[in-house]
Amino acid sequence: MNAITREQNIDATQVDAHHEAHPTGIKRWLFTTNHKDIGTLYLWFSFIMFLIGGAMAMVIRAELFQPGLQLVEPNFFNQMTTVHGLIMVFGAVMPAFTGLANWLIPMMIGAPDMALPRMNNWSFWILPFAFAILLSSLFMEGGGPNFGWTFYAPLSTTYSPDSTALFVFAIHIMGISSIMGAINVVVTIVNMRAPGMTWMKLPLFVWTWLITAFLLIAVMPVLAGTVTMVLTDKYFGTSFFDAAGGGDPVMFQHIFWFFGHPEVYIMILPSFGIISAIIPAFSRKPLFGYASMVYATASIAILSFLVWAHHMFTTGMPVFAELFFMYCTMLIAVPTGVKVFNWVATLWRGSLTFETPMLFALAFIILFTIGGFSGLMLAITPVDFQYHDTYFVVAHFHYVLVTGAIFSIMAAAYYWLPKWTGHMYDEKLGKIHFWCSVISVNVLFFPMHFLGLAGMPRRIPDYAIQFADVNQIVSIGGFAFGLSQLIFLAVVIKCIRGGEKAPAKPWDGSEGLEWTIPSPAPYHSFSTPPEVK
Repeated sequence: MNAITREQNIDATQVDAHHEAHPTGIKRWLFTTNHKDIGTLYLWFSFIMFLIGGAMAMVIRAELFQPGLQLVEPNFFNQMTTVHGLIMVFGAVMPAFTGLANWLIPMMIGAPDMALPRMNNWSFWILPFAFAILLSSLFMEGGGPNFGWTFYAPLSTTYSPDSTALFVFAIHIMGISSIMGAINVVVTIVNMRAPGMTWMKLPLFVWTWLITAFLLIAVMPVLAGTVTMVLTDKYFGTSFFDAAGGGDPVMFQHIFWFFGHPEVYIMILPSFGIISAIIPAFSRKPLFGYASMVYATASIAILSFLVWAHHMFTTGMPVFAELFFMYCTMLIAVPTGVKVFNWVATLWRGSLTFETPMLFALAFIILFTIGGFSGLMLAITPVDFQYHDTYFVVAHFHYVLVTGAIFSIMAAAYYWLPKWTGHMYDEKLGKIHFWCSVISVNVLFFPMHFLGLAGMPRRIPDYAIQFADVNQIVSIGGFAFGLSQLIFLAVVIKCIRGGEKAPAKPWDGSEGLEWTIPSPAPYHSFSTPPEVK
């Protein structure tokens, strides 16, 4: 991919001067249609939600520090587990990836902005209202949602608190935001690539987001249908999930997981794109097997629609169905394995350096693979009967989503911070954040595998005394991991406020159009499209 010429950069700056002066202060953020501003809004919003969701996790771990009921009522404990899950999935991970997409996709494909800038503004600004509605439900009489983030019927219908209507409304708004963001990504990538930017020259982050966007458009309406049926069952006398009225509570699980399993890949595919940008940059080598990575990503997306019932092996499905979902789930490990192999092959005999983004990327490869292996264990139907609804499952999906999705988001933040702010971050502080995070996250989640294998059920505020020692270790790891993220906040604020000036290309091995524009990236990146050769 060639660099755009200095003349084009100067030209872009001159054209930028002809644009209307963009508003400043609060108006700039409220009415902005600039992809960089909207990306920044998404990233800050997701980080605030990450801290709120993390505070809820601290309540959970404080209660589980010792057996018996210490700090909170069981009903409030259930509200914390539910809202923690909802906030981390819909408020932290997904908006962070959308923020990265907004910031990076136009710069990576040589586009002046996102294709639908007004819709882009709208898709962000409805999110804070959705989460305000969700969080406000905690203060209602009877409390907030207390039925787990998967809101299984009849827990979310017959037995749920009065605030369930607010929960449903909040989920609808989040879904609308996701669909608008996804449409914007697809239209931008399909229509606004620079001349010469063919499909097989797209950076892998762009590919992974394109595929993620199609997944979002496909499954978000399924979630909308599910919550609407919950709403009508609770308030309007329907009985979709009530056996007494001819419905079926197990049907809820089929519909929910048809959304829920592709959703898991929505939260990890952009990570693959991030890692595929960082590993080659710090190995100073091109990515090994680019085409196979694209096909593997597409394969994962297609297979994600064929595995939903592996969450339901204990519901009494026919053996044929259990075998089908078991084999499909094991099959999805193949394209995932291709990716891990390609990253390792890229590292092989590379000229490696270990700056903070590279450390997070390497931790991602190792720890995400642990999550993948425990996923393979859960895929095997007879074995899943022991693991199901224990802390083994909690360990599995947190390895995938914390050391997977969240570590990749942190790697991306460190990698592109110089481009966003124009300053180099504090490398020493970044490494302290990394080591505190990587040690504490393993103290937090690894022992959960053993708790689960020993039979400790998930989503309970009290437990048998034989689990006490391991739970104390887990809680200490949890508090340490939570506090470590304040170091990250300090790194970001320090970087924004100043520091060593960043060149246009701060990392030796980084490739791509975003490194051809100055740091910090100007308000309008490519007023004249660059030529890609």
